[in-house]
Amino acid sequence: MRIVFFGSPASALPSLEKLLEAGHRIELAITQPDKPSGRGKAFTCSPVKELALKQAIPVLQPIKIRQDESALKAIKKINPDINVVVAYGQIIPASIIYLPRFRSINVHFSLLPKYRGAAPVQWSILKGEEKTGVTIFELTEKMDEGDILSREEVEILPRENSWQLETRLAHIGATLLVETLEGIENIRRIPQDHSQASYAPRLKKEQGRIDWTKDALAIDRMVRAYTPWPGAFTFFKGQRMIIHAGQNLTDSGPGRLPGQVIEIRKEGIAVCCGNESVFLVERLQRENKKAMEAAVFLRGTKIESGNIFE
Repeated sequence: MRIVFFGSPASALPSLEKLLEAGHRIELAITQPDKPSGRGKAFTCSPVKELALKQAIPVLQPIKIRQDESALKAIKKINPDINVVVAYGQIIPASIIYLPRFRSINVHFSLLPKYRGAAPVQWSILKGEEKTGVTIFELTEKMDEGDILSREEVEILPRENSWQLETRLAHIGATLLVETLEGIENIRRIPQDHSQASYAPRLKKEQGRIDWTKDALAIDRMVRAYTPWPGAFTFFKGQRMIIHAGQNLTDSGPGRLPGQVIEIRKEGIAVCCGNESVFLVERLQRENKKAMEAAVFLRGTKIESGNIFE
């Protein structure tokens, strides 16, 4: 098939790679504009652009695709059989969605209609779901509401963070995408049950601040969901600390305040949470420093029983 591929982050790469392996012709890759990153604010291209250039695939990077007539003209000139969208990051206009013979399909990392929106992986962990999956559906002008073409369900592993889960789903989705395209002409379209819909809005950095009055299970889910971005964080003596990994313990912390350190262990820092539950901090990071295991971190930062994470 002649395909225009829309995608930006690393989670879109397995789909692009699988399409190429399957012999599909990627005529154009459309991705987000280069963005400044790091301390030097040097402009960095998206992973999709990087791979496309290596494969000699033409690239377009509209600032706002809904207002960019050149993008529409380029797609019309190609006359693709289908548009494939994987974590592109912009709302695509109807003039592009319905242009190809088979219109446009999207690879979404949830079991639609659950968790429509920009952050389905993070919200499925935050909400304590035991299962999630990948849905391939027909794109429409309404957010993630199109008919379902195929989907695959998977279990969320007990200690899996959002990066690990999204990486796994990206590979599952890539295989499912190729299989779906093989039968695209005759595949049965299944309308979504909109009454069962839930939403997964984009996360903001400030949402990552840990509220130690919540129980340890909720904090465990938060740390997993917010890793690697935007990061679950707390403060110790006024210094911001990002917590990358930990776990809910069966211990209890009677008589301790939420956020108070109960014990320093070789495995990590045991902290009292709401309902006298206990969360073990296993990996953390000072802001603008490297992440490290708690045992290594404690060599350079003195934390004792009774100290408080703010």
